[in-house]
Amino acid sequence: MLRFTLCVIGIYTCFLTWGVVQERVSTTPYGDEETPKKFKFFIVLNLIQSIIAAMVAFIYLKACGRSLNLKQTPKSLYMKYAQVALFNCIGSPFGYAALKHIDYPTMILGKSCKLVPVLIMNVLVYRRKFPLHKYICVILVTAGVSFFMLCQPSSKKSSGASNSSLWGLFLLCTNLCIDGLTNATQDQIFSTFNHLVSGQHMMFYMNAMGSMLSAGYLLLHPYNDELQQALNFFQDHPAVIRDVILFGFCGAVGQCFIFYTLQHYGSLRLVTVTVTRKLFTMLLSVFWFNHTLNSGQWSGVALVFFAIGIEAYIGKKQKEKAKRELNNAVPNETLLETKKSN
Repeated sequence: MLRFTLCVIGIYTCFLTWGVVQERVSTTPYGDEETPKKFKFFIVLNLIQSIIAAMVAFIYLKACGRSLNLKQTPKSLYMKYAQVALFNCIGSPFGYAALKHIDYPTMILGKSCKLVPVLIMNVLVYRRKFPLHKYICVILVTAGVSFFMLCQPSSKKSSGASNSSLWGLFLLCTNLCIDGLTNATQDQIFSTFNHLVSGQHMMFYMNAMGSMLSAGYLLLHPYNDELQQALNFFQDHPAVIRDVILFGFCGAVGQCFIFYTLQHYGSLRLVTVTVTRKLFTMLLSVFWFNHTLNSGQWSGVALVFFAIGIEAYIGKKQKEKAKRELNNAVPNETLLETKKSN
């Protein structure tokens, strides 16, 4: 439990720092006050983050005394790594495009419902089975986070489209399905190749292959000159280089916690941590800065804590049952050995 708590703290801290740096990179005007320019080359930004994350994962592996298992890794595993890297690269553009065609409540519901496609893709694509309480907890967490986010008074409700179009909903559902398939595929890799794959291996190969895919797109696309524009921007405004590298490093450190959680606790637990991040951040501010929540938000908090309580209670009962079975098995084995000796 202590390890998981440290993972949650690490993910929350890195998410917060990464978000601040991301906003700084994307909104800070660089250059002269008369002609300020903003960095708008997000594929290049993702490419740099993938390269830095792959380097951090490689250093992490070497520091732990592990190798990349290049010779031991079968072709089927390399194909799975490539599949995850591809899903990770193509998912974000659908999400960015959807924001232009959906309204704020729909966007919030989409962010709150990430657990659902992860569960569905695990069941439909990889035929995994979950106990009944997992489905109940997913529904409760999704409903709780949705209540909390939709009931939050915010001036940001004017962002996005005024109404949601069918095209926007299609893009949003596509983004959610790709994200769900990415997490489900990662679960399947860990369960099938657990003797070869650790969180650091997944982090390295996904980012290394993602870097190659992004670089290939930027270099080979005949109608895309984003890479050249970004290089010109770096040359004209060297200050942005520091911010971009800091952005990539913060994301890489956060991925260390994310992939460790994914390896040891699974995608459902990981996505639960990420979708409840804002809820627990706001809850901390209530006690720390005396902020207030309305009744709808408290209802959402209650649903989430109820789901966490169910998960903890059933998990505790399962551990106690396994411990009893183990204790009962030891005397039986001793009795059999005694009978054989006699």
